[in-house]
Amino acid sequence: MADTQENIEAKKPASKPQSGAPKGDAPKVKKPRERSDYVARLKTQFEQVIRGELIKQFGYKNKMQVPVITKVVLNMGIGEGVADRKKVDGAAADLSQIAGQKAVITKSRKSIATYKLRDGQAIGCKVTLRKTRMYDFIDRLVNIALPRIRDFRGLNPKSFDGRGNFSLGIKEYTIFPEIDFDKVTDTWGLDITVCTSARNDEEARALLSAFNFPFRQ
Repeated sequence: MADTQENIEAKKPASKPQSGAPKGDAPKVKKPRERSDYVARLKTQFEQVIRGELIKQFGYKNKMQVPVITKVVLNMGIGEGVADRKKVDGAAADLSQIAGQKAVITKSRKSIATYKLRDGQAIGCKVTLRKTRMYDFIDRLVNIALPRIRDFRGLNPKSFDGRGNFSLGIKEYTIFPEIDFDKVTDTWGLDITVCTSARNDEEARALLSAFNFPFRQ
């Protein structure tokens, strides 16, 4: 038996709302962030000056062989955080100001009764910087923070790990201008690791020296 006109109308799929029709409770789509034209000063210096100097020094046949700084890792260990979690949170907030990026709180992986340490307890914080924030941090570290260290005699040129990565330790993180010294209640040390794509320590040392890292002679 042929379908009646009412049955045919009932089987038709619901029509989609037109583009101009109101969407009701449809989820809102976030607009993409606008791209900034800002380029870090050290990145421009690397592209225009440092890359060419390293090609002449090591005789690279391709500019892609030139080592680059891939990331900078900042790490703070807060031993007193075992007894007071607020000190870890305060250190993480200060590290976020220094890096310009939110720090991640690190937690213990096992329990140690001697140090009254439990598994999963907050004991420090860290942050990893790449690209523009990485270059900006290196710029502030070399030109502002390190010269503020009392009796500073240069960085140890032997603090490489054999794979082109350089590490240094700072006793007091208050040398960074982002920290208001009057509001600091506790001073902590800061470990900084600069990771590069260099094949050996010699190339990594030449790269960082071109960025004005003050190595001892």
